[in-house]
Amino acid sequence: MFTTRPEILATFGVVTSTHWLASQTGMSMLERNGTAFDACAAAAFVLQIVEPHLCGPGGEVPAIFYSAKNDKVEVLCGQGSAPAGATIQAFKGLGLDLIPGSGLLATVVPGAFDAWMQLVRDHGRLRLRDILEPAIGYAGRGHPMLPRVADTISGLRDLFTSEWPTSGEVWLPRGEAPKARELFANPALAACWLRLLGEAEARTPDRDGQFEAARDIYYRGFIAEAMDRFCRTEEVLDASGRRHKGLLTGDDLAGWKATYEAPLTRDYHGWTLHKTGPWGQGPVFLQTLALLEGTDIAALDPAGEAFVHTLAEAMKLAFADREAYYGDPAFVKVPIEQLLSGTYADERRKLIGPRASHELRPGTIPGYELQVARMLKGVRKLGSVQQTAGTFGEPTMQSMQAAGTARRGDTVHIDAIDQWGNMISATPSGGWLQSSPVIPELGFALNTRAQMFWLEEGLPASLAPGKRPRTTLTPTLASRDGKPRLVFGTPGGDQQEQWQLSLFLRHVHHGLNLQESIDLPLFHTQHFPSSFYPREANPGQLTVEASIGDAALKALEARGHRVEVAAEWSVGRLTAAGIRPDGVLHAAATPRLMQAYAVGR
Repeated sequence: MFTTRPEILATFGVVTSTHWLASQTGMSMLERNGTAFDACAAAAFVLQIVEPHLCGPGGEVPAIFYSAKNDKVEVLCGQGSAPAGATIQAFKGLGLDLIPGSGLLATVVPGAFDAWMQLVRDHGRLRLRDILEPAIGYAGRGHPMLPRVADTISGLRDLFTSEWPTSGEVWLPRGEAPKARELFANPALAACWLRLLGEAEARTPDRDGQFEAARDIYYRGFIAEAMDRFCRTEEVLDASGRRHKGLLTGDDLAGWKATYEAPLTRDYHGWTLHKTGPWGQGPVFLQTLALLEGTDIAALDPAGEAFVHTLAEAMKLAFADREAYYGDPAFVKVPIEQLLSGTYADERRKLIGPRASHELRPGTIPGYELQVARMLKGVRKLGSVQQTAGTFGEPTMQSMQAAGTARRGDTVHIDAIDQWGNMISATPSGGWLQSSPVIPELGFALNTRAQMFWLEEGLPASLAPGKRPRTTLTPTLASRDGKPRLVFGTPGGDQQEQWQLSLFLRHVHHGLNLQESIDLPLFHTQHFPSSFYPREANPGQLTVEASIGDAALKALEARGHRVEVAAEWSVGRLTAAGIRPDGVLHAAATPRLMQAYAVGR
């Protein structure tokens, strides 16, 4: 079939990401004898510079990786937890029923930095300087600004001028929004990283010691001090339409660290899929596969209406269970074994019919009836909540909801495989330039991931100090015959699992290569409550790229879907990389937005 670009084939290494500069930065680490983990981390720091509307140094990251040395698949959780002062009572005392999607109140501990430092310390070969220098260069000397970044900043000019002046100092040089494709620099961020690097190298010449020093400087040194001071002293406008200080403190930062965890897994047609635990939405992917095991997906046209309908209806059921049952397992008991069991899937599969469902239908698990009832009541209560003034949420779907507005984009993604067979999939996010004002001494903003908590008691995703928000960030690793074969992922909030599922099924059941699987028309549903402020749901809704054709669109409408037609090449930002049984590496990246690239040799 026709593809927009070739699937990359290589034998030494491959890197694919949502920006060509990050992909090439990662490849340069492999060329310097670095591992896939060095490549991924260096690429991630560059993405903070070149896609600042999608991620930043104050954000978070989950990663899933295979270490050839340890012969083990692990999850790296760089998702920070809620501050000690972040209680439901504290928010209710401010007159809030939802956590605002922008400003300082929604900040959790920034987790990405510690995750990257531990990953490269434990599994990399290169030095701290090697990892940070490309990002320092692009921040200090400048990089060609993406049109979407320029549009985002232009749309926020009034906010930055009137309410968030520290952001204006960075993003509106000389008081004007930067122009697309012209060089743009962030000297304050470059200076921050240079100071951290200098302090770390001054403490010790030891490679591992420098990564430890960097962790200490970020979470207990000058960076932590600046974060603490900003949250204590600044009152900033947020999506509630009011001004609030932050809850994050230096003690919150000092007491936190990223963790390694075992992945959740499920077998599917000879493959084993590895995902994060239920503190993320990763199990949705596994639940959906369990539902699809009893269907003949291979017999369906991978770009046809029956394929779209079947996947959409299965995903509605899995996402309903996400709302009812998923949360941080350190705080709540998640019945994950039942949710992933074949018996449970067999019963749930009976709900997939020829017509589109317009109901939120979580499954029934004994002992959880009251919890499910609370969830459904909360969803109904929020049915009339409307968006208020200010920026909000993850900027994932706003480009499709309001084409032409400035607050568009999503998050970022990286996949990498090296010459030794190490592989990693990572989805950095948060701390984007729309999230909250820039901290002047640091040149970057904090995250707003706490907006994913509910301010209702008794729910698995209810807010609690020290708890991880139920993130949407969800990288994937797939093995076959006991060997790691694929890493893949995408930005896109609640849509991440949905777009990844199309990629995986088309590759597994229809024999399409990675680029072919990515290039076919994409789709998703927003049937269930959004993870982002203002937590809206759109029952029966289905977004489909126009390239699927009028006949398929009409057939989906006839099945009862509330179809929203998206422009061709506008949905999803998938990337993927793999190792074939013959040892050949392959990789691909979406042509959508014309900035993601796969590289390799």
